[in-house]
Amino acid sequence: MSKPQPLNHTREQITSLDNELLALLAKRRELSLDVARSKEVDVRPIRDTIREKELLSRLVKQGREQGLDAHYVISLYQSIIEDSVLNQQAYLHGRANPETQQQQYCIAYLGARGSYSYLAASRYCNRRQVEMQDLGCQSFDEIVQAVESGHADYGFLPIENTSSGSINEVYDVLQHTSLAIVGETTIEVGHCLLANSGSNIADIKTVYAHPQPISQCSRYLSQRSEFKLEYCSSSAEAMEKVCNANDSSVAAIGSAEGGALYQLEAIETDLANQKVNQSRFIVVARKAVEVPSQLPAKCTLIMATGQKPGALVEALLVLKARNLNMSKLESRPIPGTPWEEMFYLDIDANLSSEPMQAALKELERTTRFIKVLGCYPCETVKPTQLSNSQLMIEPNTSKSTAVAATTSNKQQRFSKQYKSEATQVVCGQLDLGNGNIGALAQMQLPIDLLQFEQMAKELKEAGFQAVAIQGLSQQSDVINSIDKFKHALAQFNLVCVLVIEHETDLTMATQFADVVMLSGNLMYNQAILIQLGSLLVPVIVERNTMASVDDLLNAAEIILGQGNQQLILCESGVTTLNNSGKPSLDLAALVELKALSHLPILVNPSYAIESEQMPTFVRAIRQLKGDGVMVNLSAIEHASKADTAELINKILSSLYQSH
Repeated sequence: MSKPQPLNHTREQITSLDNELLALLAKRRELSLDVARSKEVDVRPIRDTIREKELLSRLVKQGREQGLDAHYVISLYQSIIEDSVLNQQAYLHGRANPETQQQQYCIAYLGARGSYSYLAASRYCNRRQVEMQDLGCQSFDEIVQAVESGHADYGFLPIENTSSGSINEVYDVLQHTSLAIVGETTIEVGHCLLANSGSNIADIKTVYAHPQPISQCSRYLSQRSEFKLEYCSSSAEAMEKVCNANDSSVAAIGSAEGGALYQLEAIETDLANQKVNQSRFIVVARKAVEVPSQLPAKCTLIMATGQKPGALVEALLVLKARNLNMSKLESRPIPGTPWEEMFYLDIDANLSSEPMQAALKELERTTRFIKVLGCYPCETVKPTQLSNSQLMIEPNTSKSTAVAATTSNKQQRFSKQYKSEATQVVCGQLDLGNGNIGALAQMQLPIDLLQFEQMAKELKEAGFQAVAIQGLSQQSDVINSIDKFKHALAQFNLVCVLVIEHETDLTMATQFADVVMLSGNLMYNQAILIQLGSLLVPVIVERNTMASVDDLLNAAEIILGQGNQQLILCESGVTTLNNSGKPSLDLAALVELKALSHLPILVNPSYAIESEQMPTFVRAIRQLKGDGVMVNLSAIEHASKADTAELINKILSSLYQSH
């Protein structure tokens, strides 16, 4: 065996390669701007997904030949493509609005240097290659006033977080300003426990933080009951207090990047409840901007529908009729008008487009108040995906090949052409489809038996017919526990649904479940789909967050082709934030599925919709002919048990009263 070269020499070679890679990436970025200049002349869309797929497919093949994993290559180039798309958008948007092109922007943001708002504003300016003159503010009102008065060119307002949800104070501010939304940006939020150099976690007694990070790190903080929490107006203020204290017993919650500005060290990382934690910011200015037609655009508007029954649903159907996708719906009370709400909508469309203009005209006739807050480039870049065959990892079993051949040669079994009457799936008290509606509760393991039995009793009394149990791999002594859980559900005539999240869950689910549910992350697993098709119990298939309606129906076809006709489809939301984070509820998919298929359709709005909005959305689901809802109890946890019970009562009342 030959002696390896000295470590220092190897590291020098790696450093040299890294420098070359950076130079090549910079050159590639310059070329992408040349592409933008060409698209400006030809007026072509920013994204060419066909070319992107061809590019990824070729790179995956070349990478394999050089020993590189396909997913590694795809992940790397998805980031490169996202950077290219966002840079091209920024260039074309600037060209369409020459009055905004300056060497320096004055940006008003919450807190001081080092806050998440500061980091978001910095990245926004860096992408546009302009210098940022920062103006830290103590409140959202102060940010708006700075822009309205002309002291700042732009204001940055955090609008939502994938962990803690919408930031209601910002929506309230938007009701009363003449400013226009002219942009958006999303940043990764990495919460750390920051302390002075030399501090130890055992020494920490006081933690300074903004209320939002405290909410997003609630699980971590609940395990540290010895911490005394001190609320601050921003993460920057929290870090500044720790820095000035020069005390090893105090710490702040903030980003490692921001902490470095205050010479603070991260003594604990990844504090957030959710692994993926992102914050979306909107950019406000005194004057609205134009968005070139080739850029993906987003419109934000506010409207008041009045108290007429079904008024919100009618408004949403106006958007559906024009094939306009609503990516967010939020409501806030109208001051001085009890029991009435103002609705905020994000619509994926350009304000100048024909469908959007037609929708606005009709909404102006049917609503009590409506106002466009802004039209701006959408900075959510959905990653280009390759199929299994393009990844060259598609299963090659004779059985799955036979299924594919059968599907292509015969009428599709999920379609209304194959079966004109609606399918009805009945299992115990659960009755879905053909005019029957149902409600399923979703519970997360681990949980002890006594708590489970109490929850089962309450769910039955509330009006649920079934309980979906997920997290099988998290429960200790799982086989014995599931047997007891099923017995407890049977005592209250509740159907036991077991959720398959890993391939190893399948054996247990088929042994104990009254109904088996396939989690969306396994929707593309043909081997599992084939096994589910051979079962004699009903099956629920959840749509993958990156899947199209066609993908979901193809999965259904595989199950039906194996003989199991007791199939239910479930829509739980689609990903809109960089393939991660809080999804958007796709009610358009519900309408499309009901038009194409005879199968019952469940909708689970828990992951995409704020808890307080769920009754409203459940009414909409019924109006759009959904066959039932699934409610994830963990996603609607409130400060008190009474609040959760009241919300569940409102959700089920919305479901059954509209029936």
